[in-house]
Amino acid sequence: MILRISPGRPPLGRRLAAEAVGTGLLALAVIGSGLQAAVLSRDTGVQLLANTMASVCALGVLIALLAPVSGAHFNPLVTAGFWWTGRRAPGALAGPEACGYALAQLAGGFAGSLLAGVMFGHTGAAGTARTGTAVWTGELVATAVLLLVVLGLGRTGQQRYAPVAVAGWITAGIWCTASGSFANPALTAARAVNDGFTGIAPASLPGYLLAQLAGAVLGLALLALLFPAPEEAEAV
Repeated sequence: MILRISPGRPPLGRRLAAEAVGTGLLALAVIGSGLQAAVLSRDTGVQLLANTMASVCALGVLIALLAPVSGAHFNPLVTAGFWWTGRRAPGALAGPEACGYALAQLAGGFAGSLLAGVMFGHTGAAGTARTGTAVWTGELVATAVLLLVVLGLGRTGQQRYAPVAVAGWITAGIWCTASGSFANPALTAARAVNDGFTGIAPASLPGYLLAQLAGAVLGLALLALLFPAPEEAEAV
């Protein structure tokens, strides 16, 4: 994941394709491994462990592979964070490009979810309700820390650690938050169209998405507090 895009960056079409493919494969890994785990074990803890390992391994690999092409955001809120923090920097991600990234991520997420459904015979909207203060709080925390990790690595010049650091936080977030650490509107929406272990009922989407948005705002505030940009530091 990169904070600034170099002048020699790939064409926008290739970057959008990388975001769509990366998000699609990530959705496939998350949803497909959940479906497979449910087939192989009746123990919920074992199912969650298997789903976690497959998901975060895929996430780390996809970030390492596609970061040189598009930055490997795979998440509309991560894209929005890069746009917001880099909006005054030359060569940074522009607003229209950020919108294109988000659309590509959403399309890729839905494609990956549908592909997982075809492979495992699970189609139709999810029926698992995920709601309540504990769940929303967990999603706020998970998203805030994700934005802090991703953008903080960029601010401190440690982007090379993104595959491990991001996968590491998602692993922890899955187990330490009540929400399961979705922390990604594209994957959250994709989970709503697959009735499996990782599914979320469409009626639960608004609460998750609002919590994720609030978490992104909190993450940006923490970034400004802990890792201020040069112009912000001078103003303090």
